[in-house]
Amino acid sequence: MGVKNFFKKAFSDMKESAKSQHEVDKANFEAAKAESKATWEEAKMSPSGRAELMQKERDAQIAEAKKRTEAANERIELAKSTKNK
Repeated sequence: MGVKNFFKKAFSDMKESAKSQHEVDKANFEAAKAESKATWEEAKMSPSGRAELMQKERDAQIAEAKKRTEAANERIELAKSTKNK
């Protein structure tokens, strides 16, 4: 492999990497922009609306915790049944 081909491949790889990183940066910027707007809209909510939103978030967290507990209990039972064989 000649020096010319080495540099040609290296610069081609850098170009592809830069394109990919640009896409990542673009997506992250859009996400940050949307999160900022959501925070602004939440800040403008009425106290009762904010309380309702917070309750929905707590309910979602409780549901997620229950799923994790069930999954852990299943793993415990599986480990116990495998251990006793």
